[in-house]
Amino acid sequence: MELKLYDTLTREKRVFTPIDPARVRMYVCGPTVYDFAHIGNARPVIVFDVLYRLLRHLYPGEGRVKYVRNITDVDDKINARAAERGISIRELTETTYNNFKDDVAALGCLPPTIEPRATEHIEEMKVLIDRLVQSGHAYAAEEHVLFSVPSMKDYGELSKRPLNEMIAGARVEVAPYKRDAMDFVLWKPSKDGEPSWASPAGIKTQGRPGWHIECSAMSWKHLGETFDIHGGGIDLVFPHHENEIAQSRCAFHTGVMANTWMHNGFLQVEGEKMAKSSGNFITIRELLADWPGDILRVAMLGTHYRQPINWTLKNLEAAEKALASWLDAAADEAEDRPAPAIVEALTDDLNTPKVIAEMHALRSRAGHKALAGTLSFLGVRGDAYAAWKAQHARKPEVSEAEIERLVAARLAARQAKNFAESDLIRDQLAAMGVALKDSKDGTTWEIAS
Repeated sequence: MELKLYDTLTREKRVFTPIDPARVRMYVCGPTVYDFAHIGNARPVIVFDVLYRLLRHLYPGEGRVKYVRNITDVDDKINARAAERGISIRELTETTYNNFKDDVAALGCLPPTIEPRATEHIEEMKVLIDRLVQSGHAYAAEEHVLFSVPSMKDYGELSKRPLNEMIAGARVEVAPYKRDAMDFVLWKPSKDGEPSWASPAGIKTQGRPGWHIECSAMSWKHLGETFDIHGGGIDLVFPHHENEIAQSRCAFHTGVMANTWMHNGFLQVEGEKMAKSSGNFITIRELLADWPGDILRVAMLGTHYRQPINWTLKNLEAAEKALASWLDAAADEAEDRPAPAIVEALTDDLNTPKVIAEMHALRSRAGHKALAGTLSFLGVRGDAYAAWKAQHARKPEVSEAEIERLVAARLAARQAKNFAESDLIRDQLAAMGVALKDSKDGTTWEIAS
């Protein structure tokens, strides 16, 4: 079965052919660990987890698929947040990284093959920087090392933006030591209290890397000069991924950095851009306090990864209803293989909306075993959902004394053959989450699950 993926670089859906079928390699940009990850951060984590599962299915064998998702643990935001909280940078990054690991595990995501940290790859970064300087693609100026954008003739192929838009969108400092406004930082001097290392390019003062060089170094270290898939959010296309391509291609003199570039679309909350200033900024941790990760996962997969997603309460409720019906249908089945129709949908550029439709179709009795295998394949955990359901069972909104009073009033209405009043009281109790059971011995009640 052919896998087709949309490539941002060529703007077309193409058949995926690994460079080495015995060693399929994927790199995805991970979090900058300075705070709890928000729901927008969850989207690439879930999307590329599904792709990872699909690749392992299509290319079976221990260690045949290598998935690298990095951790950025040196960054201006990290330095500022640590200073704000009065703690060490290491303490902040360790705590935040562990929070992230717990959150994505709760979303049903497999751990990547490797999760490299930027601070553990400084030497690789310096090697790349020295190569770029020696080949004329970078230069040192006032204790900085900058990439010379004009030195790369086809810079901008990924984002395909006009030069004026790239200058406006790069958010680069227009410093007097830059030869060109588009040149970006590979290395910079560290300020007091910031992490620092011996600098490359003959610079004598201590410094630290720029953001873009980190991913070039980590992908090179763990996947090689050229690899199969590079992924991330659509917001990373420019400048981050554009600059990664420039650094890696110019350092290794290759035609491409990755054969396929994949990007997931933006996320909105209830139709609006998520922002702290709008009061709709939601972390994964906050959502997990009210919903199991499996429901968040199903809700996320209801929209194709390349399309914008509108994160709404209505969609979460629909995801819970769907998940409950699938788990109920597959409750007595055991299977570890997905249905062929599911694999077919996923090989068409991760068509998860079609996957959801196919799963509804599998609810028929003949499809229960295939549905069980599909749920397992997609990382949906019935036990986690059941535990959440039991924990969040509805509680009565009134006291037991009030319930007993209403039950007695309903009994009196039945004895008086006032069945309209009896039914009205039953409906009232049902709205409170109270289920009645009539028998020849009388009426009993319980809280509905």
